[in-house]
Amino acid sequence: MGSGKVHQSLAETTTSDRSIARPNTTLPVAVLTERYRAVRRFSEKLIEPLAVEDCVIQSMPDASPTNWHLAHTTWFFDRMVLRRAFPDRRPAHAEFDRLFNSYYDSLGDQFPRAKRGVLSRPTVAEIHAYRQDVDDLVFDLLAKDDLDDELRTIVETGIHHEQQHQELILTDIKHVFSCNPLWPVYRERTLQSAPSQVTSAVAWHSFDEGLYLIGHGRDGFAYDNETPQHRVMVHGFQMAVRPVTCGEFLAFMNDGGYERPEFWLSDGWKIVQEQGWNAPMYWRNEEGAYRVFTLSGLLPIDHTEPVCHVSFYEADAFARWSGARLPTEAEWEVAANSRAIEGNFVERERYHPTAAPVSSDRGVRQMFGDVWEWTASPYVPYPGYQMASGPLGEYNGKFMCNQMVLRGGSCATSQTHIRRTYRNFFPPHAQWQFMGVRLARDV
Repeated sequence: MGSGKVHQSLAETTTSDRSIARPNTTLPVAVLTERYRAVRRFSEKLIEPLAVEDCVIQSMPDASPTNWHLAHTTWFFDRMVLRRAFPDRRPAHAEFDRLFNSYYDSLGDQFPRAKRGVLSRPTVAEIHAYRQDVDDLVFDLLAKDDLDDELRTIVETGIHHEQQHQELILTDIKHVFSCNPLWPVYRERTLQSAPSQVTSAVAWHSFDEGLYLIGHGRDGFAYDNETPQHRVMVHGFQMAVRPVTCGEFLAFMNDGGYERPEFWLSDGWKIVQEQGWNAPMYWRNEEGAYRVFTLSGLLPIDHTEPVCHVSFYEADAFARWSGARLPTEAEWEVAANSRAIEGNFVERERYHPTAAPVSSDRGVRQMFGDVWEWTASPYVPYPGYQMASGPLGEYNGKFMCNQMVLRGGSCATSQTHIRRTYRNFFPPHAQWQFMGVRLARDV
């Protein structure tokens, strides 16, 4: 079945109905307060399995120590909210603005990202105290119930910002643990049965050519890079009903996928040669059999689970080998519009992709959760895009170069954080996030 009704309804709307507007992001203060409390508590819950020693390690320049994530998200509320509401408030420490400023050039200098792992001070205990101090002041501010719309928007942005860093806490500590030959376990998981070695054939779902609305509309929170909503002409296409599995990717590997330059973009092939890529990140070949490092330790490969920790280059090479391609982000959003936002998110506390459930539903599945899905689209501004004003304008807009778009969220993403219009972005060589592949093809 195609999706003709989607673009038919667009054609029936009036020009005024389709007017471009930035989304309304102002929640009632009572709701904002409870969301703030829940998200801040969830950060604390995520670090419960960790020892103090775990929290201060930086295992590569792209990752940050857990303690830094806890400090930076707190600094965000301190710098962006409290010092805007209380202009006389001074930093908790003279160096905090430099230590925990990630990339906000308009707010001053930053400590080098690649050296965050040398910061044994402030201690984990001191950062917990800093979090408590900021929380107390934010709750006092919210209790006044007289925040203007701009300040409420900044608080809500800070909540979503912390959810992004919760995902980074998990992906970064996974990389930390993967460097340890003891294969530390973050969360125990008992396998219910032996991993499956059988991957069912992929099915395809068709979508009609048409003019579609893409991007976030008027209601609810969204980042500025999801706006403005605009019309896109999409040609007829087919989307795989599920993500690519480990078994399918293993077939690519067994067919010499990492050794055949005809499947690879030039930059990707260069990295394969220079870094010796021969499997997805965290896969280990032990006497001819692959195992994968997970947040539950080193486990056998399950051929039915979505493959993850692959770069855009690997995803694109697999698609070419398959005789297919990666979807554009517009195609991905068209396919996702008919699906509920449900799936294997961080709230399930599995922290690993799951196999596609058996279902009589012939439509696309697993669009949300499990793995971020690479698209063929570069991360560029939508037509009519305007960066937000002030420091928050640096949040997304200045990175619109040399990045590729991913969609859908992962097993480390909060369900309350994701949207159909959400645009994640990473450089094409990145692997350490829960990144996977869904195929598309032309009709």
